[in-house]
Amino acid sequence: MNPLLYSLTLQAAPEVIDRIPSGYSNFVIPFVVGISFMLIWLTVGLIRLLAKIPADDRRRFWKSLVTPKVALKNIKDLFCDCLFHTKIWKRKPLLGYMHSSIAFGWFMLIVLGHIEVALFVPKHLAWTDGGLFYPIFYRYFVWMNPGHVTLRGSFFFFLMDFFLLYVLTGVGMAIFKRFRSIVLGMRHTTKPSLADRVALYSLWMIFPLRLLAESFTADLSGGSFLTVPVNHLWHWIFGDKLFFMPVWWAYSICLGLFFAAMPFSRYMHILTEVLWILLRNAGIQPRHPRKGVAEAEIYACSSCGLCLDACPMNVQKKNLKYSSVYFIRFLRRHNEKKINDIAEKCLMCDKCHALCPVGVDAPALRRAQRSTVNNPLPYDYSYLMADCPIESVASKVGERCRTTSSATTHSSVPEPSLSVPRPSLSVPEPVEVTTHTSVPEPTLPVTRPTLSVPEPVEGTSHTSVPEPTLPVTRPTLSVPEPVEGPTKPKTVPEVMYFAGCMTHLTPRIIKSIEKVFKSAGVNYTFADREGGICCGSPLLLAGKTKAAHETISANRKMILSSGCRTLVLSCPICYKIFKDEYALEGVEVLHYTQFIKRLADNGKLKLATGNERIVYHDPCELGRGCGVYKEPREVLDKVATLVKAAKEVDESICCGGSLGSLTLDARDRAKITESSVSNLLVNNPQTIVTACPLCLKTFSESTPDTVKIQDFAELISHHL
Repeated sequence: MNPLLYSLTLQAAPEVIDRIPSGYSNFVIPFVVGISFMLIWLTVGLIRLLAKIPADDRRRFWKSLVTPKVALKNIKDLFCDCLFHTKIWKRKPLLGYMHSSIAFGWFMLIVLGHIEVALFVPKHLAWTDGGLFYPIFYRYFVWMNPGHVTLRGSFFFFLMDFFLLYVLTGVGMAIFKRFRSIVLGMRHTTKPSLADRVALYSLWMIFPLRLLAESFTADLSGGSFLTVPVNHLWHWIFGDKLFFMPVWWAYSICLGLFFAAMPFSRYMHILTEVLWILLRNAGIQPRHPRKGVAEAEIYACSSCGLCLDACPMNVQKKNLKYSSVYFIRFLRRHNEKKINDIAEKCLMCDKCHALCPVGVDAPALRRAQRSTVNNPLPYDYSYLMADCPIESVASKVGERCRTTSSATTHSSVPEPSLSVPRPSLSVPEPVEVTTHTSVPEPTLPVTRPTLSVPEPVEGTSHTSVPEPTLPVTRPTLSVPEPVEGPTKPKTVPEVMYFAGCMTHLTPRIIKSIEKVFKSAGVNYTFADREGGICCGSPLLLAGKTKAAHETISANRKMILSSGCRTLVLSCPICYKIFKDEYALEGVEVLHYTQFIKRLADNGKLKLATGNERIVYHDPCELGRGCGVYKEPREVLDKVATLVKAAKEVDESICCGGSLGSLTLDARDRAKITESSVSNLLVNNPQTIVTACPLCLKTFSESTPDTVKIQDFAELISHHL
């Protein structure tokens, strides 16, 4: 180093002296090569990924970065999901500590290292001579003048040692987890690939080698409670001959190997999950299973294996290979055969998504994958009709679905999505709404100028007032001009009830709901009493996106033209798609559990208290799909003694009857149902209560005779 420059260095930072005047050593080469390769790969990949995103989504993304509300959420999620791993902490504290110690601890070592360099080392050394590597190998290139060690310097020594120890404890737990994962709360772990192993073993070695390297030079560069005692130990063992250069080389090589292997391993998630969180919070959804946003999402998966334990199919070891973690792995590898096989096996219960530490929506990726395949599979929903006590009713509903379509005025829609006795995934033509008002029909037709109402199908009156003596003809509901005079306007029901296909297979639910409505004095219209069209959810689950949206469009027109202000649904499958896809402006969409709670809270529904021991099962679409957990429990707590299941709320186990799986056979479903029932019976309830007609039907076939199975509406109707 130039003597003048050296003198200026001492004047600028007298406590720090450059031990290596050149500011460079060959041992930094592996680290520089590895991180340079990773940064180039990341930059190119980021540019390619953003280029695949549609222009409107890109604009939304850039705008979200400068929107204060979204920006604050981004910061919160980045710390909670990427560094602290709060979702893992809540469920598995030991596993949460392991992940957060490595992620947050390493992050703090990097941040503190850069702050340390900025405060103590002149900029011409830290940035001009070795900006990329200088903060990483700070303790090698400088030594602290003992006579000038400040309180600030001592504090940084302490912090660096503290976070190094913090990371080392996490690494130790990670090594132990590879051999005894059950101790940390994981029954199953993923099998690492070759690139995963290279990155993993390198990661394990980085921090022990850093401890050794910084300890060997602690008498020169300074240290604290961890590195200084280790330095004294090495001097006591080896004397003054500390061969620290091989250790610094080993530390640099492990860093370089880790960064070079990262793009080909699961550990790419360390960087890509940051991008995924930003895209997710911008409201951008994948439009393809492997392009654009989806690419960021699949590389954000850490293959941590939490979804393996969460998946209800894991009751049989043979089905572990169909878990979301392996689906995403094969998406990354573009293994078409295995991708399609796994995509169709899933129950789509959304549990993996609910428990994912960074919110990777694997079910949405499966739906996207299904939409890319022209699948000739005969989708088998015959299990829905097995030993069905209401086959005649189901046949009647199915026949109506097939015959009423010719009388409609709506545009053509694909074949029925659920022809009920032997349901299939095609969709019937839409039918008109059967209206049940609480007042008699007017003798004169009256217009509603703002509504364009489709032709109604005559139905049964839900009123105690006798029918008019003169028949009312309704050739169309494109209404005539208003009649002058004191004419009483026609009452438009405030509430529309949409039962859906599965509820028609369980008519006892319909009877119970109508009893509740009548007791509360609800003025309602029954959308599909005489048979209607499917909500479209089975089509979406099968990847038939175009047919699904045609069905949605037909239903949407029917609902909006009715004039109702509240839509009540008894099927969570219907409820979720109505919430997510229908965009019913001016119409409040409620599941019947929410609506009944509102009636009870408003005093319109008087409930009698009982002492029956009940357990509540959270349907997948209602709970994890729509976040409805509190309302049904609050109502049930008023009428019975509510006991807990072993796993409930977002960890609730799927009933096994889900429409999501296209190929899972009946025996595999039966195993899942048994597991779900066992989970519900741990506290010996007298009754299992669910709020889904499909769950009700599934449990009815697999529950011991000593335990009753009831729908939520059934139980409430019995306590009126």
